[in-house]
Amino acid sequence: MSVFPEYRNYDAVALAALIRSGQVSAAEALEAAIARLETLDPGLNIAVYRDYERARAVAGRVSGPFAGVPFLMKDTNDWAGAPTGWGCRLYRDRIAQQSDTLTQRYLDAGFNVFAKTNVPEFALVGTTEPVVTGPTRNPYDPQLSAGGSSGGSAVAVATGVVPAAQASDGGGSIRCPAAACGVFGLKPTRARTPSGPIAGEGWQSLLQQHVVTRSVRDSAALLDISHGPEIGDPYAVAPPERPFLDEVGRDPGRLRIALMTEYPSGPKTDPVCARAAEDAARLCESLGHHVEIAALPIRVEEMFELLGTVCAVWVRSMLTRRSKELGRSIIEADVEPLSWALHQHAAGIDATAYYDTIEAIHHTGRKVGAFFANYDALITPGLATLPPPLGTIDTTRGLAATAALAAFCPFTTTFNVTGQPAASIPLSWTEAGLPIGVQIVTRFGDEAGLFRLASQLEAAAPWAGHYRGLYL
Repeated sequence: MSVFPEYRNYDAVALAALIRSGQVSAAEALEAAIARLETLDPGLNIAVYRDYERARAVAGRVSGPFAGVPFLMKDTNDWAGAPTGWGCRLYRDRIAQQSDTLTQRYLDAGFNVFAKTNVPEFALVGTTEPVVTGPTRNPYDPQLSAGGSSGGSAVAVATGVVPAAQASDGGGSIRCPAAACGVFGLKPTRARTPSGPIAGEGWQSLLQQHVVTRSVRDSAALLDISHGPEIGDPYAVAPPERPFLDEVGRDPGRLRIALMTEYPSGPKTDPVCARAAEDAARLCESLGHHVEIAALPIRVEEMFELLGTVCAVWVRSMLTRRSKELGRSIIEADVEPLSWALHQHAAGIDATAYYDTIEAIHHTGRKVGAFFANYDALITPGLATLPPPLGTIDTTRGLAATAALAAFCPFTTTFNVTGQPAASIPLSWTEAGLPIGVQIVTRFGDEAGLFRLASQLEAAAPWAGHYRGLYL
């Protein structure tokens, strides 16, 4: 039995305060986290790498605002001395020589990293079902997808293994699993958090990194310790006026909010997901905000095409660099069929086509930015359907998998293209107890406004009680 059975009930801010006051030790918190992972992992497949001894060696010896709080990194980020596996057999034995900047910022803040979470191969899809390490399962129904690509992180947070876990989002990979697992997941503004020092920027600036959390305040507090450019970054977003944590609970004022439950073209939205967004809009109206139906001035199919071009070229680049490291050619059997199909597709994308893709990304950002001149926020469904059964988004089918992917999470990709902050908030639940995420989007650079609105919604419709009974 754990010496700290209440561990799972604390968010990161509260747990850090508990450790700081001496009411519980960092070692006790770590052992509670390890015990919880070891209990749940056989059924849910959360972690792909563990280093308990390294974590035990530093427990109680670190400093910072989150000193001693257990933490998990996604297996796409470099943690010195650990493999960065990318959900791919080609990378399972590639050991990071240094921690990347974001990982180091978490370590400097006192977080105690003890494991890395499961991801789909190359973090390409909105489900976590890599061939090499097997699927991560939804904690509400293990036959369903946990979302992706940060599925292992979202399951770890939903089940209380850790109060917060690192995540990243290139087409919805924070928001999709957050919606599927009933946790809070913010994709920050483009360039809000660093990508280096090895990577210049993720997916030509489409990919941003942050965390999944149970509480809004944890997301704000962790962005406070991780945001800001690193030396040599080519550009940076304007810094906030005050700490993001100070925005939590602050009156957002009377906002003008747009509601969109379906794209004029593209995948259809399941009525249960549309109703969740409509319910969120009614909740906003009850809080004094003005809500009106509006449609973004884009075609979602074009967003998929832009993301697909960038991803294909990136996969080809990854495989080319790995080929040089290994001193041999990469063959089709080395990767999953989707990765290979993207690698082959990229061979036909010339420099002009790629340049035009980047121009279209910027043009889209300007069009959507003009839309937000009239609105403070946008509400959409987090996902177009409830989490599908495992195997629905099947990367072994190559490019054929993208149709199921597009049908599942069409609402997220747009805001990777535009660079705006967007978050999945667990405001609705089915009668069977499955979470239904709702997406909230604000203007470029306005995480402050998003935290104010999200915390107001959290106070009005708290979701913490839905975790009770979940693998306790």
